[in-house]
Amino acid sequence: MSFDKNTEDVSAAFSKQAPVFDQLYRENKLSEYLRGIFRNEVLSHLSANSSILELNCGTGMDALYFVEKGHHITATDIAPGMIGQLNEKIIQFHLEEKISAQICSFHDIDRLGNRKFDHIISNFGGLNCTDHLKDVLGKMSALLKPGGKVSLMIMPKISPWELVQIFKGDFKTAFRRFKKKTPAHIEGHFFYCYYYNAAYVKRALKKDFSVLRLQGVSVFVPPEFFSNFVERYPRLFAVLKSLESALGNYFPFNRCCDHYLITLQKKEDVD
Repeated sequence: MSFDKNTEDVSAAFSKQAPVFDQLYRENKLSEYLRGIFRNEVLSHLSANSSILELNCGTGMDALYFVEKGHHITATDIAPGMIGQLNEKIIQFHLEEKISAQICSFHDIDRLGNRKFDHIISNFGGLNCTDHLKDVLGKMSALLKPGGKVSLMIMPKISPWELVQIFKGDFKTAFRRFKKKTPAHIEGHFFYCYYYNAAYVKRALKKDFSVLRLQGVSVFVPPEFFSNFVERYPRLFAVLKSLESALGNYFPFNRCCDHYLITLQKKEDVD
């Protein structure tokens, strides 16, 4: 496996969070909103009985969802604690024939063997934990069947919801995405995040892929750190969801957002 200091720190942080990961995300309605958008996008591109490679799978919340929809998942994550939680679920629900869980950095996906997948997915900005995203993206084509697809949820450099924190005097949050790297911490472990605009991903993959969809997420709807927003303002949340649904696919809203969701398709003549 490829380990550098940041990879080791990410692995330690998320392994320690693994026992409470599901509870944290299920209690946050904004996280559920984001996860729902991601799942619906991926489902819209899947044929029956598709094979999926998931990067930074966490405890397998999305993996179990797609298995329920009739697909097969190879779920990978760098954090042993996360894979441990997923393996418990695989045994509990007798999913050994449906999910293969592996401790694997997304830097090492080229070592998964000669398998070819219908779809590669990565949710919740997991790919923002590397400063070598171009290298990771460059390994995806070889893992896909001709016409295979990639769906990635990534955090860009400009988040309006963070920029407005300047009016609260929180300059650190407002401008953190403009730095080359931004410190983050989970469960007492510190690591770095890196932010990538959609143009970066498109340039890295333009030779072998065509863009099918680019959608802004948490443009009008607040991002996850606005805890209890849905419970406190259910009517406003409904209005903001409608705005996001109507405008999130268009410039500048699919560039200036807390996350963007990009789906690309491998060109048929690339193999």
